[in-house]
Amino acid sequence: MKIACVLSQGYEDSELRVPYEKLKAAGHEVVVIGTKKGEKLEGKKGKDSITTDMEIGDARPESFDALFIPGGHSPDQLRADAQFVAFARGFENKPVLAICHGPQLLITADMVHGRQMTAWQTVQVDLKNAGAKVVDREVVVDKNFVTSRKPDDLDAFVRESLRLLRNGASSVHAH
Repeated sequence: MKIACVLSQGYEDSELRVPYEKLKAAGHEVVVIGTKKGEKLEGKKGKDSITTDMEIGDARPESFDALFIPGGHSPDQLRADAQFVAFARGFENKPVLAICHGPQLLITADMVHGRQMTAWQTVQVDLKNAGAKVVDREVVVDKNFVTSRKPDDLDAFVRESLRLLRNGASSVHAH
């Protein structure tokens, strides 16, 4: 499947790198989308960096099968940009994989009401206030959403994300 990874400076290093590598190893294509194409983005811990494949102005939700939102400072920057918010909204009925602060973008895109989700501790309050049913677990799967809290949850996050992509593949491609 073709997965859109929306990213900005200061993402959480492992929350990008671990799922990115495992998704690719499972045969999925991961396209890193930033403000500009060819921009070098740095993880907040300084251990990881990646170059964007595409700029948000050229990205269309219908060109992708799933959305991946790593945490760190990145989602808070992305949600301040109307293009990223509109892009995220295009994945309402497709797999959405969000970890840590990732759901901040989904809150701004008004996609969390009535959904069972988890996130970084401080974001859990924001999710609850936006109408989500918040659970404090390593991974929560609600229909097409997979959410996790922090880097310690990466194994469970990747496992459930890959399972959703496998099982959801037929329904996603049917559209």
